[in-house]
Amino acid sequence: MALESFKAQISLLLEEMVNQPEDAHEVQEQLREKLREMRAMGLPLPADLVELERRLDSDLDATEA
Repeated sequence: MALESFKAQISLLLEEMVNQPEDAHEVQEQLREKLREMRAMGLPLPADLVELERRLDSDLDATEA
């Protein structure tokens, strides 16, 4: 059941990113935290979310450069 709970939480975070783009950085951090929690619990990570995380990281690197 933990996996379904994480999926629901991540879905809400993604909705928030779309509906409140001004808070996107905060939501990105929350998304990364959820993925870290899933990894720590040994849960499988959906490939699309791993790709999203990679893109968010590269976007962050680009804005900091």
